Amino acid sequence: MKKILTLAAIVLAIGGCSGQQADTQATPVNIKSLAGDSAVTDIRPADAMPVYPSRGKALERSFTDQPPLIPHKDDYKITLDKNGCLTCHSWDKAPRMKATPVAKSHVIDDKGTLNGHNYFCTQCHVAQAENKAPLVENKFSNQ
Repeated sequence: MKKILTLAAIVLAIGGCSGQQADTQATPVNIKSLAGDSAVTDIRPADAMPVYPSRGKALERSFTDQPPLIPHKDDYKITLDKNGCLTCHSWDKAPRMKATPVAKSHVIDDKGTLNGHNYFCTQCHVAQAENKAPLVENKFSNQ
């Protein structure tokens, strides 16, 4: 009981001295942006969240030798010590995980050890998602 009273006294003392009391007479904060005093008039709903394809469905490649797109999120951690993509795509785990194994052109031995040039998968491979609107204008054509 003595500990609870002591703790309550400490909390009240800290709360009273912290300056966190609501100031009902506070003046509004005047924030200016680098753009000046322009008002925000364009209010729209947030962009739609990307929808990733269901398992086994991949987008067709747009050009020859295009790195295949990743049919899931590409937020796996890749550090010098560990490549999160290899949790499923290493040669020894891919059949069990029903994932595409790392390409033979990316390895240096018959055990599937990645070479240094292809270690960071997301430098070439990106996630494919059904985005409702293009992020940037693109006039690319494969014809």
